[in-house]
Amino acid sequence: IVALRIFEDDAGRFARSLADVGGSLLVVSEFTLYGDCSGGRRPSFTAAAPPERAEALYEHFVTLARHLAVPVTTGRFRARMSLALVNEGPVTFVLDTAA
Repeated sequence: IVALRIFEDDAGRFARSLADVGGSLLVVSEFTLYGDCSGGRRPSFTAAAPPERAEALYEHFVTLARHLAVPVTTGRFRARMSLALVNEGPVTFVLDTAA
């Protein structure tokens, strides 16, 4: 994540990484990203990991992230939180891997 070149250089190309721009990571758990709305008007979260497994994965990711060369801030797992952020875009990247 730190080396992924997703920030623009002076020419407007994606050429700078999080480390290059002096950025930091905000890591929060967000199970609603797994919401499946294909079955009707209410999202289903059956594809999301059970809370115990999800928390272990979250904590593992945080541990790995803390070894990177950027500051890391975290939320609390399964907590209701208010987050404020500014997206510069219109750019959004979804990083998804097979388990």
